[in-house]
Amino acid sequence: MKEQLIALGTGNATVTKCFNTCFAIQDEQGRYFLIDTGGGNGILAQLEKAEIPTDEIHHIFITHEHTDHLLGVIWLIRIIATSMKQGKYEGDLKIYCHSDLVEVIRTIASLTVQPKFFKMVGERILLIPLEDGDEQQILDYKVKFFDIRSDKAKQYGFTTTLNNGKKLTCCGDEPYQEHCYEYAVGSDWLLHEAFCLYDQRDIFKPYEKCHSTVKDTCELATELGVKNVIMWHTEDENIKKRKSLYKKEGRKYFKGGIYVPYDLERIEL
Repeated sequence: MKEQLIALGTGNATVTKCFNTCFAIQDEQGRYFLIDTGGGNGILAQLEKAEIPTDEIHHIFITHEHTDHLLGVIWLIRIIATSMKQGKYEGDLKIYCHSDLVEVIRTIASLTVQPKFFKMVGERILLIPLEDGDEQQILDYKVKFFDIRSDKAKQYGFTTTLNNGKKLTCCGDEPYQEHCYEYAVGSDWLLHEAFCLYDQRDIFKPYEKCHSTVKDTCELATELGVKNVIMWHTEDENIKKRKSLYKKEGRKYFKGGIYVPYDLERIEL
């Protein structure tokens, strides 16, 4: 088995034709590192379709507090706490997030999850606070987290070296900024949002939402000397032709590998 990225969702916050952007990294042993969880219990369906058992998820990273990235984790807390109480879940669940987000997750869970399940939070469901530059051992990966310095909501990205020696960097769901240079430069895999095509910017208004176009992202990938770029967190009006349209525009600005996954698509890393 080779390391894979599983795109559980690829759309922005308000899509209806695909799920919100979230993904899992699967290592050679079939273990999972889940990044973001979408906006609701749709995460359970996506995991089921991807054949990822919730009992096999032990590491989750939440980038920031926006609903389309956060709320699915409440459902996972509920489901996994149930499995723990039934003796079906081995070990602990670790949820990593920036330090300000820990209390947000704890509060939402306390208000929405039954007390008998919520009591697992702090016992076997552990909320791990992160500061800018912190490093955590997740599976066999040394994962370094960094503050992207968002103006909208505090948000962290991460970078790691895969077991195959390749560098993978996730910039969160906002455009790369220069202070992230050391983390993103020379990445073999750059995971970056691309809200829409450049020639549709007047329709979708990505810049007003602090997002990028395909052109912007591919120019960035060239500037940073990355080998492959994965683009997601997109609009869904072009969903049927999104892959071909985005790749066609992207090739004008970037000569490396361009990936525009659909929901549930697997990419060999």
